[in-house]
Amino acid sequence: MSVFEIINCVYTGQRFIFTDMRAITIYKTYYENSVGRILDDPMGFARLTYQPGLRQKEALQTLLGHVTRLLTQYSDGCLLVDQRLMDPFTPEEQVYVLEQWLPQAAQDGGYRYGAVIVAHNVFARLATAMVVTAARDLPMTYCYFDDEAEAVKWLLQQQRMLQ
Repeated sequence: MSVFEIINCVYTGQRFIFTDMRAITIYKTYYENSVGRILDDPMGFARLTYQPGLRQKEALQTLLGHVTRLLTQYSDGCLLVDQRLMDPFTPEEQVYVLEQWLPQAAQDGGYRYGAVIVAHNVFARLATAMVVTAARDLPMTYCYFDDEAEAVKWLLQQQRMLQ
């Protein structure tokens, strides 16, 4: 199935994806900046999609702060992280994510399950793997995927197990 047309509704911030003239998914944009976009997925989890390119420190911190706030609206702590277009984290970004954002997201946002759609850039994959390995003491479970549908399926399984 190929995507026929994507229509963004500026007024509501919702995103409609049409295939074969049928709407299959509606996303509501929660927050967006130069670093990425956060979507409030109607299936009951948050989505974080990184944009390509270098990131400004403040923009990354603001984006991740909004992810934490959106996670507080869900009781299951599920986040889909789309890193396909992401450039590698810098060493400073790795330290920030590991030492500040992840602990705060777990404590304040209830972040528990991360389905990561892996980056095309092998160095971005390596940088992410280093952060996740170093965060092994946090109460989080990560699973890596090449396919978005499989990532969504896994997150929905985590939600069912928590019910």
